[in-house]
Amino acid sequence: MMKRGLLLIIMMISTLSIYSFSKYNADNVRTSIASFYHDKFNGRTTASGDIFSNKKMTAANRTLPFGTMLKVTNLRTGKTVIVEVNDRGPFHSSRALDLSKAAFDAIGNTSRGTMPVEYEILD
Repeated sequence: MMKRGLLLIIMMISTLSIYSFSKYNADNVRTSIASFYHDKFNGRTTASGDIFSNKKMTAANRTLPFGTMLKVTNLRTGKTVIVEVNDRGPFHSSRALDLSKAAFDAIGNTSRGTMPVEYEILD
């Protein structure tokens, strides 16, 4: 009886795991480290031609097309923010995103400088 119950639980967990991950496209969800822009970049032109502002919800990525919307989740806190890719960077090999200070502050602590994140392409 104990073995049947254990087998049933394992089968249920396996089935639920497949169901819960099926709504995600693995190509659209990634994990990395995010940093944020220094205030000295305010008013400068981004690679997309936009004028940068640390008050907007924007991000830089080396390869994603400009205008790509991302849902960024701080893996420490679970907080999320939606940002638009409008610049290139970061140019540090261990990081995939540079967030505006407003976006970083919405989900993390700017005194830390970096945070582990999961980011999902929304469009």
